[in-house]
Amino acid sequence: MAGLGKGLGSLIPNKKSTGLAGDSDGNEVASNEKIYQIDPSAVKINPWQPRSNFDREKLEELTESIKEHGIIQPLIVTKEYNGYQLIAGERRLRAAKLLNLAEVPVVIRKASDKEKLELSIIENVQRHNLSPMEEAKSYKRLLEEFGLTRDQVAKQVGKSTSAISNYTRLFKLPLVIQEAIRDGKISFSHAKVILSYTDKIEQIKVYKRILKYDLSVRELEDLLHKSTEKIKERKPQDPIITSWEDKLAKSLGSKVKIDKKGDKGFIKINFFSHEELKNLLDKLE
Repeated sequence: MAGLGKGLGSLIPNKKSTGLAGDSDGNEVASNEKIYQIDPSAVKINPWQPRSNFDREKLEELTESIKEHGIIQPLIVTKEYNGYQLIAGERRLRAAKLLNLAEVPVVIRKASDKEKLELSIIENVQRHNLSPMEEAKSYKRLLEEFGLTRDQVAKQVGKSTSAISNYTRLFKLPLVIQEAIRDGKISFSHAKVILSYTDKIEQIKVYKRILKYDLSVRELEDLLHKSTEKIKERKPQDPIITSWEDKLAKSLGSKVKIDKKGDKGFIKINFFSHEELKNLLDKLE
């Protein structure tokens, strides 16, 4: 595997092996490695596992496959003083426990905490198992907890430095948008466009517009382009007009925009619900 560090190279031999669909994680086992059979209850979950959400349907499919064919690809573990710790193969371990299997095949390797995290990231990224927020959190941990540079992280996980930067920038977004990315309501590409807006209130407005109008990334980029053009064309606001807008806003309890051209123009009053509209009409009567 290209781009892996020296330590990871020993953990992931560059050797092909075959297995059933879903019973592989991209971490192949070398032909000369010894495979042990151990009790799955003796294997602890990897605390460095970046993935927090597991697709129940896919796990059920894997469970049925293992029930019929057994575990084709061994789990990768490290030896602990009171058992074993999983490096790769959490879905297979979960499926084995659901089936109450007495034994699972494992390969035992040595790994530092950093290598465990890196290997878990690689395993999940290869299989497209991580949400963008989970992936971002993984890179953030490598940067902050292990003191790696963006260039080093990029090299270790086989990504570009700019990709690592784009993922870690997701933490600059408001929490509601981070949760939407995690839950799949908007895509990573949507998020990158939202980050073009520096104001957090504006970011939330754009996010809500994406949901309301089901905007594609291309449509969102067009919206950003138009907004940028409007800002360039916008003339300095007349301070008198601004003061009138402020007075009306205080009186009506809603944002007011006055668009005046010569002696003519119009007044725009914002409302966000039927109840707000009703209150505005009551005040204007």
